[in-house]
Amino acid sequence: MTTTDYDAILLVSFGGPEQEADVIPFMERVTAGRGIPRERLEEVSQHYFQFGGRSPINDQNRALKAALETLIATEGPDLPVYWGNRNWHPLLADTLREMRDDGVRRALCFVTSAYSSYSGCRQYRENLAAARAEVGDGAPELDKIRVYYNHPGFVEPQVSIIRDALGQLPEDVRDDAALVFTTHSIPTTMSRHSDYEVQHYETCRLVAEAFPGRPWQLVYNSRSGPAFVPWLEPDVNDHLEQLAGQGTRAVVVVPIGFISDHMEVIYDLDVEAAATAGRLGLAFARAATVGTDDRFVRGIRDLVLERVAGGPVAALGTRGPNWDVCPVDCCFTPGQEARPTVAQAASRPRPGADRPGA
Repeated sequence: MTTTDYDAILLVSFGGPEQEADVIPFMERVTAGRGIPRERLEEVSQHYFQFGGRSPINDQNRALKAALETLIATEGPDLPVYWGNRNWHPLLADTLREMRDDGVRRALCFVTSAYSSYSGCRQYRENLAAARAEVGDGAPELDKIRVYYNHPGFVEPQVSIIRDALGQLPEDVRDDAALVFTTHSIPTTMSRHSDYEVQHYETCRLVAEAFPGRPWQLVYNSRSGPAFVPWLEPDVNDHLEQLAGQGTRAVVVVPIGFISDHMEVIYDLDVEAAATAGRLGLAFARAATVGTDDRFVRGIRDLVLERVAGGPVAALGTRGPNWDVCPVDCCFTPGQEARPTVAQAASRPRPGADRPGA
């Protein structure tokens, strides 16, 4: 049994509605204070209603939690796994109360976001700090696991996932298919204050090495907010238009920015992007997300072992592993209210920890 200062693992995710009655309250919670026009909120809500008001993200988190629990039950470390969401039940504060009542004093947090940005890292740390403050006395101390965009457990499954998707294409166009890596767009101001783009390009490059000579591009989906605010581009649909105009006959769309099939995947890609490809005459296949792939689940365990037992620190490529402790201003976007974040205790000096960005 591994001896550790940690009492638990906390799986932290975005959350999603599970029935039609949840959709509008969920959307209001997600967009609170962001100035999203009401018509945009109602438009996106229709995406959920098309699927009975149920996002797949909570079910995927239940499956991921169960898979991690099964693995560590046999291979350690001997820690219970809890789950809490930013935006829908089980909410983080409720989970922290449960942990406190179970006697948990300190937990290691795995966030279902592989990349650095305000919304993908710092905001989660702020959410964790706010949940601790809400719970008050006895709330567990929380340390966040580093971002894992270049961890083998995240990168390596993508290769076989893409091969599976290529196998879905008609044989006569399969060899010519372009890889379209896609992730959630963010405002360019947010991108400028993080390594979001750099990290995504590195993940794409690492994956694309397994497909020499095959064209690829990183694009974006799920843009929101006022039209006058610039967000990262190109949009996946615009890129498909461009590929078709260049004579491309087939594409594999790879949701490299997501670990599970939540609404930005099943609507923006499986519905909208697939429809765009059909209109353009492009053969279309959508690669799966890593989900509960055994290599990804083992990668989560490896990230835990880095912190609780001084395990090997793994990272592919030349950038090295990210730091365990984020600088005070890490991923902070000017103009946003400065809020406290959870402390992140370092287990050891981290190679590359003096790099800008996170």
